[in-house]
Amino acid sequence: MQAGQPFSDAARRAADTYGSAADHYSLAALNFWDRFGSATVSRLQLAPGAAVLDLCCGAGASAIPAAHAVGATGRVLGIDVATQLLDLAQARATREGLANVEFRHGDATRTGLPSGSFDAVLCVFGVFFASDMTGFVQEMWRLVRRGGVLAVTTWGPGLFEPANSHFWRSVGEVEPSLFKAFNPWDEITTPAALADLLDRAGVPGPAIVAAEGRHHLEHPDRFWDIVLGSGYRATIDALSPDQRDHIRNRLLAELRTRDVTVLRTDVVFGTAIRADPLPSQSFSEDPHR
Repeated sequence: MQAGQPFSDAARRAADTYGSAADHYSLAALNFWDRFGSATVSRLQLAPGAAVLDLCCGAGASAIPAAHAVGATGRVLGIDVATQLLDLAQARATREGLANVEFRHGDATRTGLPSGSFDAVLCVFGVFFASDMTGFVQEMWRLVRRGGVLAVTTWGPGLFEPANSHFWRSVGEVEPSLFKAFNPWDEITTPAALADLLDRAGVPGPAIVAAEGRHHLEHPDRFWDIVLGSGYRATIDALSPDQRDHIRNRLLAELRTRDVTVLRTDVVFGTAIRADPLPSQSFSEDPHR
């Protein structure tokens, strides 16, 4: 993000939500972040020495495997608004001995980076947080150099069902005004919706793949870890302590009764190769500075 540029309201809300959720990211129930981050990277066949930009990089679920893929001669830059997640990402990179990855605090929708700077630009489970998704994808596409690839991964329909419905039913009983008030991933959950978004952003000929997924929990109670370590956290943080306790007790009792240990985690992968000439250069910042 360019110096002095303020965060958008959407970026600030995402920062608050996922900054709070960061304390649960390392729990086993949240391993879907790493699974789908790696799955996105594996589809790109990144070459050693490539330059990669990961927007809404979170705790490094896609940036870390990208750094391994491009090797010591490559570079990966991850940008996110949640400093707590960036701290987790940097700690992981250090543990894994990766010196070719940098994590930067900033608004992914307004990077100020030079056009055509990267061989690959990724956004995994982040595009739907932008108030202007079309503008965000246009920004991503601007940053892809000719011959490079754009990768946008979104959640498919029915995320975390059947537990998701039980969660929102419990919220509705306690505080109807919060019912799905922060549920932006519902805006784009089908191949047609992602294809339409990319088309509106001027991204030609994308390859769109829908993949069914199932996430297994050790025990129904572990869904509460997901609640506290994902976008649900915004809803929980808006409740009083008594309301939170009521929802937790009501939700987990229902999940135990139904022995819910398998959740739906379908995803939609979108990729596109940039074959057209790049827009004229309008920035001079070194993307790896």
